[in-house]
Amino acid sequence: MPSTAINPFISSLTSQADTIRFEETMAVIDGQYDFTISAFKNGDQLNEAGENSGSCKVFAFGQIHQLTVQQTLAMFGQHYRDVVATPQGTDHQNIRQFMQHGWDGILFSQQALKAK
Repeated sequence: MPSTAINPFISSLTSQADTIRFEETMAVIDGQYDFTISAFKNGDQLNEAGENSGSCKVFAFGQIHQLTVQQTLAMFGQHYRDVVATPQGTDHQNIRQFMQHGWDGILFSQQALKAK
């Protein structure tokens, strides 16, 4: 169950999705969880341990809190909005892969987040 510090953030993922900033997401996650560097697979994208740790944190947080695909994408903030604005782009592969494969494409090598 989300802590009271996390509840407003989770609510904002739906009600204020267009104003979320990635840095805000990282601050919320880092404030509530200890992170273990982990490898993870996201659709066709294989991320080695230590690669794309921000994405790893977002997906682990989303999984813990059973967020929807859309809520999880909102946590990427301006990076998600950049991807939406450039659908043919090749940057931000973790976002693009998650848009295609959703939660079915996510597989962690180990538990990446542990509540503080």
